[in-house]
Amino acid sequence: MIDKSIIEETAEVLIKVNKVRAIEIVKNFINEGGNPLDLMEEGFIPGINATGDLFGRGKLFLPELIQAADIMKEVTDIINEALAGGSDIKKERGTIVVATVQGDVHDIGKCIVVSLMKANGFTVHDLGRDVATDKIIESALAVNADIIGTCALLTTTMPRQKDLEDALKSEGLKDRIKTVVGGAPVTPRWASRIGADGYAKNAQDGIVKIKEFLGIE
Repeated sequence: MIDKSIIEETAEVLIKVNKVRAIEIVKNFINEGGNPLDLMEEGFIPGINATGDLFGRGKLFLPELIQAADIMKEVTDIINEALAGGSDIKKERGTIVVATVQGDVHDIGKCIVVSLMKANGFTVHDLGRDVATDKIIESALAVNADIIGTCALLTTTMPRQKDLEDALKSEGLKDRIKTVVGGAPVTPRWASRIGADGYAKNAQDGIVKIKEFLGIE
């Protein structure tokens, strides 16, 4: 169990966009023998979620949210490096391709999902935002992906998730590659309707679904 004061400070450094202190917290925690995954899951993930909540309530502005996401990336890179040095943290964890669908340029939420995936030891290929269906499939085949995760933040771009499902079916790839969909307007009903294998209501839920698909504890 991580000390409560550390958990509280991880949220504080994100909200106050204190990158120097965030990096210091991570390095000190790892150097003292702490489990970096615990720090991510109990500290930084709830912290970035709290930051997003403040933004949603108008108590934090977009520049601060972007800076907080940048800190998360820095922190995740350090944690990933620590995990890579472990004996078997990344054994057969699976490969995931992630993208925000074509026509949608929002990707802060996706970046958080990618950070958590990497922190859990998965090999993640982040294609970015506004990504065409054919590029998603091409990239997934190139890296032999186990799972494709797509994000849609606008109701007008949700149909691109259906386009992906239809394309995978027509190319005979549905049995080979699992799909997980998410995003603010996306629902379990939508996922079922378009034929996606899973729906993720948030980053942590996405990790749970992916582990289930890959048979990982």
